[in-house]
Amino acid sequence: MKKLLFYFLLVPVFMSAQINESDSLKLKANLSLTGFYQSGNVETLIFRANSEVTYKPWEKWVFKTKNSYVLQEFGKTKADEDILSLNFLYLNPDRKIYPFVLGFVSTNFRREIDIRSLFGAGLTFKIFDEKKKWLKMSLSSEYEQTKFANSTFNISEYNSNNRINTLRGTIWINGQYHLFKDKVILKHESFYQPSLEESNNYRWQADVSLELPVWKFLNFKVNYRYTSESIVIENQKQDDQFLTFGFTIKNY
Repeated sequence: MKKLLFYFLLVPVFMSAQINESDSLKLKANLSLTGFYQSGNVETLIFRANSEVTYKPWEKWVFKTKNSYVLQEFGKTKADEDILSLNFLYLNPDRKIYPFVLGFVSTNFRREIDIRSLFGAGLTFKIFDEKKKWLKMSLSSEYEQTKFANSTFNISEYNSNNRINTLRGTIWINGQYHLFKDKVILKHESFYQPSLEESNNYRWQADVSLELPVWKFLNFKVNYRYTSESIVIENQKQDDQFLTFGFTIKNY
């Protein structure tokens, strides 16, 4: 019984799958709370919380917020404690091309980022948009402010100052496709985000997942994420990869 509980807790549950802001429903909300704790010879604590809400406050406006919190400790040594809040306000998302404003706030313990904020605006272009398959591309520009806990970086020209502020441009691509008569759902979301002021300051991320429907509100999920940042604290790796298995639970 203890082994069964161990494996059950080890498998994450994903409830914040991509929500299409062009959907006509006024309110969509997801929430996920997952964790794992082990004591004895090895003490391990993993806690993850994710939420996503899409709300239509007025006829032509849609607000989307995606928030997450991660805490990981191994042998009472903290490995991660991260907060991420992504917020979008869309105007006329039912159209082929529509504008949006955005505001992001995040922290990252492992990368020694005390606080990072981005504020900007952009346009989304629908390449195609159907109920069971859609593909979108967005272009935006943001002003970013990042405060690090350290001031020694892998690129020496940024040393002696723990704050890096810059104007960025971002290319976003995301989509979803129901394949093989709805037996497989392929999702992807990626972005490339260079500085418009410094050529050696950029980051990118690719996120791909496969979901196999088990029930109307439950899918088995395999997710792969690759992230890369050009500027990191000295002796840190620039790239991270995550492969996870779990379930998507949804209320729509």
